[in-house]
Amino acid sequence: MKRRELISLLGAGGTTLLAASFVAYAQQQPDRMRRIGVLNPQADSPDNRTRHTAFQQELQRLGWIDGYNVRIDTRWGEGDADRTHKYAAELVTLVPDVILAVSAAGVAPLLQATRSVPIVFVLVADPVGAGFVDNLARPGRNATGFIALEYSFGGKWLELLKEIAPSVRRVAIIRDPTNTAGIGLFSAVQSAASSAGVEVSAVNVHDVGEMDRAMDASARGSNGGLIVTASPAASVHRDAIVAQAAQHKLPAVYFSRNFVIAGGLASYGPVELDQFRYGASYVDRILKGERPADLPVQAPTKYHLVINLKTAKALGLTVPSSVLARADEVIE
Repeated sequence: MKRRELISLLGAGGTTLLAASFVAYAQQQPDRMRRIGVLNPQADSPDNRTRHTAFQQELQRLGWIDGYNVRIDTRWGEGDADRTHKYAAELVTLVPDVILAVSAAGVAPLLQATRSVPIVFVLVADPVGAGFVDNLARPGRNATGFIALEYSFGGKWLELLKEIAPSVRRVAIIRDPTNTAGIGLFSAVQSAASSAGVEVSAVNVHDVGEMDRAMDASARGSNGGLIVTASPAASVHRDAIVAQAAQHKLPAVYFSRNFVIAGGLASYGPVELDQFRYGASYVDRILKGERPADLPVQAPTKYHLVINLKTAKALGLTVPSSVLARADEVIE
């Protein structure tokens, strides 16, 4: 504003208006820029970008705007454990007010790097079993968040596979052996295998060649099936896994809807966008002064079942009406 215009405004009785404008402007300014770290050990893909957008939109709804009163530093592990560990240490050196960690593969290296920076996790299987928190009601440390599923959930994937493909007798379990969730979920499927009348074998997700050989072996025999457990590496190799399952004619159950959208047969798991929105709510509470140790770990109240009928037809399977009735989404 030019000096002459300012004098004219004040002379015209605009002093009150100008003062009010200054007060309003001052109220809009943050006391200080807060800092949020985000560690996602998965790939920087359109699907994961959508989840991060949901996180930021919820933060904005709660009054935290990136670049205005908060700065968000994001690191992607691209399914590589060494890179994820490097970025965990890097984020901690930035001294953020709180870090959002995606999956157990993101939480573990952060807890190795810091026991003081607050951590909110999402898409984690059994954080008590993994040693991330003392218990669900009172986490007791610097981490809390939202469970994707308990290890016992692996048995539900096997039940679903048997419902859709009752003749399955041998099941290959794709898991990440370096991830606590991969070990725990495989054990859960293994425990349920006897009562389901199937034999299970572990296939390590890091080796694409091993996955292809294992699927080929399952297809050469009769009555083979596949379960893909949650891990960043599985997400990175999603398209290859789905393509190999189709090539070898293996009915498969996945941990995430994204695999079914890509052509997989079926998935059963939490609504992942909701996990990121819930994560934003805990980040907000920590930025406002609450402690992770006092915020209970929460589990999903609903799981999402997705069926791809086009894939079922290609496999020569008829999905039972009882399964279709339970499905939240059917792709035709």
